[in-house]
Amino acid sequence: MGDVVSKFERNKDLAQEVVSSAAEHVGEIAKIITNAVVDVTRQIGEIATDAFEMREAAQRAEQDRSRDITDPDEDPAPH
Repeated sequence: MGDVVSKFERNKDLAQEVVSSAAEHVGEIAKIITNAVVDVTRQIGEIATDAFEMREAAQRAEQDRSRDITDPDEDPAPH
């Protein structure tokens, strides 16, 4: 009977190690996925920020250009 308990205990220990190891690996995979999602989200945010800044720069350039254009009815050289 002692031999059966010993075999049962060995199997229990093996199962415990397998489950523990699997849980650690799943945890590491979850960390990798979480970090990837964070990194992708950060990059998308940076792309959006760049797009907003470019749009604002284009609007400012258009406003500057509009100010530089003279009225066609106005005489550019005073007499």
